[in-house]
Amino acid sequence: MVGEQQRFHGMLSPSVEALGCELLGVQVSRGPRHSVLRIYIDKPEGITLDDCEKVSHQVSGILDVEDPIAGEYSLEVSSPGVDRPLFLEQHYQRFAGHRARIRLAVPMNGRRNVTGTLMSAGQGEVVVETEGEQLTLPLEQIAQARLVPDETEHRGHGGTEQL
Repeated sequence: MVGEQQRFHGMLSPSVEALGCELLGVQVSRGPRHSVLRIYIDKPEGITLDDCEKVSHQVSGILDVEDPIAGEYSLEVSSPGVDRPLFLEQHYQRFAGHRARIRLAVPMNGRRNVTGTLMSAGQGEVVVETEGEQLTLPLEQIAQARLVPDETEHRGHGGTEQL
């Protein structure tokens, strides 16, 4: 899936950035009849519904030309929200010191789910402290990662546009 995410990122990032947003990442959920392509965008002042609509319109044109997903699919453009997904090594670096919930593609040491504090990231690995121990996780083995929202922190932005 990492290769597919990189392909989508390379295809869509220039257009998203031209609209003043950062393309955080892409998720593809494939179903038997219908798939969902979800892209996460952000900018320092937060994402509005208008931003999601503009990016959705721009990205739709690219996807119509490139046709990267076979069959029917829906496009969703979303802000990262308080449980921000982490996609790239830079995201793990940026949020070092924050708590994250990580699901591995395959179990490691008998564990598939890890919740802990992000300590560092580099050279294709993420270090997480959980239950008093540090685990080094290969980035390529992380199926999904999200920040664990801090109960005291509330961010007032968000929105999702579906087509």
